[in-house]
Amino acid sequence: KQWYQRRVAITAGVKSRNVELKSSPETTDITSLQKAADFVRAFTLGFDIDDCLALVRLDDLFLETFEIADVKGLKGDHLARAIGRIAGKGGRTKYTIENVTKTRIVLADSKIHILGSFQNMRIARTAICNL
Repeated sequence: KQWYQRRVAITAGVKSRNVELKSSPETTDITSLQKAADFVRAFTLGFDIDDCLALVRLDDLFLETFEIADVKGLKGDHLARAIGRIAGKGGRTKYTIENVTKTRIVLADSKIHILGSFQNMRIARTAICNL
């Protein structure tokens, strides 16, 4: 099925800050709810809308989140410098890793979110951990 044929009822509560996903009578694909949940999660993590839609359209894209502290035992200024090394001057290092590994990376404080195929995410994570 095409991505636009996966019908899911979506309700967003602005005040409660909740997103509710339900299957509807028009839902034809059982993976629709998971794809919709992945879309919402990717959007809330800070990925571009086109990247979130790619997550819905393609079956071999995944999300991975990890903290820098899980990989390296850094604190304070050392942690800030590590985040700066990952971003690079003007975001150049991050964009280089994204382009070489064909992934998308979001740096959110001390968390790193990677969107891509399983093998490419592993390569991007290795590159980030080696900085």
